[in-house]
Amino acid sequence: MSLKLDDQASMEAQYAEEGPGPRISRAEPGDRLQPVSQAGSWCSFRRGCAVLGALGMLAGVGVGSWLLVLYLWPAASQPTSGTPQDEEMTLSCSEASSEDALLPSLPKTVSFRINREDFLLEVQVKARPDWLLVCYEGWSPALGVQICRSLGHLRLAHHKAVNLSDLSLSSSQAFSQLLPSLGGLLGEQWQPRDSCASGRIVSLKCSECGARPLASRIVGGQAVAPGRWPWQASVTLGSRHTCGGSVLAPHWVVTAAHCMHSFRLSRLSSWRVHAGLVSHSAIRPHQGAMLEKIILHPFYSAQSHDYDIALLRLQTPLNFSDTVGAVCLPAEEQRFPRGSQCWVSGWGHTDPSYSHSSDMLQDTVVLLLSTQLCNSSCVYSGALTSRMLCAGYLDGRADACQGDSGGPLVCPDQGMWHLVGVVSWGRGCAEPNHPGVYTNVAEFLDWIHDTVQVH
Repeated sequence: MSLKLDDQASMEAQYAEEGPGPRISRAEPGDRLQPVSQAGSWCSFRRGCAVLGALGMLAGVGVGSWLLVLYLWPAASQPTSGTPQDEEMTLSCSEASSEDALLPSLPKTVSFRINREDFLLEVQVKARPDWLLVCYEGWSPALGVQICRSLGHLRLAHHKAVNLSDLSLSSSQAFSQLLPSLGGLLGEQWQPRDSCASGRIVSLKCSECGARPLASRIVGGQAVAPGRWPWQASVTLGSRHTCGGSVLAPHWVVTAAHCMHSFRLSRLSSWRVHAGLVSHSAIRPHQGAMLEKIILHPFYSAQSHDYDIALLRLQTPLNFSDTVGAVCLPAEEQRFPRGSQCWVSGWGHTDPSYSHSSDMLQDTVVLLLSTQLCNSSCVYSGALTSRMLCAGYLDGRADACQGDSGGPLVCPDQGMWHLVGVVSWGRGCAEPNHPGVYTNVAEFLDWIHDTVQVH
């Protein structure tokens, strides 16, 4: 992975060595050239005046061009400050796609959350600002599964009814009940109540994900301490690291389809998944979890890298601990806007020349960029589909690289980390105008849930 942050001075020196390149000058309608005859009164001879006037005009044009280059060109050639809005303004190229994630999203009619202290389920209905406890009337385990999935969890862990008499609640606490004649999660099906007829409310616990018990201080582009990214996995073929992966559950790891497709003829017993790992040198022969099944997305294209996602079913479950845990999937309808700061991690190459792989897990922060920008003619010319997203910097300061494929691109939200992308492809590593491209995990939530349920 190209995790080394480019030094600002070296970037400026690079631009200085390359020079400003070709320039195009033009006179706008408002730019008026003074007539030569106005300077004639200072000359003794008309011919000498013409010569001086011509020289004056040339000198003026030269000085003006020099000032234009001096003051305007550096503003366009300097490395960007890191905000996607500034980065997108530096590109003057045709847009290959009008699609963009900037369209306003419709307000959610119903939202859910689970109190982390007592696991009480709360719902927010339509425009009401308050959070309502959920009456047990009309409740079902299937509804709990739907809610857990909508919050980014892989499964429902536990649910039960809690007596209101056992709780100390505010007198102003309101409730909500799912109408018995209708099922599902639509806002119209949840009705506010002043009380629950049964005197019981819902307690819900989903599968654990997105927490970092031993999270260390954030230092981008450096070696990672144990437990910083507990869902990070290394997928090895024999004893050789092949790709990264992300732990979704004790039996499940997600990676890129191209990682497994390239070695699809290899014996299943040759594969291993290592979790809780920081240094590859610590691996011993025959360590790691063996694979029971490799499930590539049925629409994966090796030519376009579309649908570049695969699930690995492990023979034996991983033992979760402070250094091994699951990452959350994107919550339903959760969209991280462009400019969001997210993190990518892996053991891949640490320089664009592919001359050095890292023994220690590395990480760096990258910015989410709009699909419209990445599909423009001076970036990837329409190569991104709706199943892809891109992240990084237009000046190439940090990026994923060979060996990082299949690894996680995670973004934080309210103290939980969500798997927004899977490292997929890109032109080179940390090349200007070629940020990293990732599988857009939000587009595969149904496939992931259905696959896990079937197997």
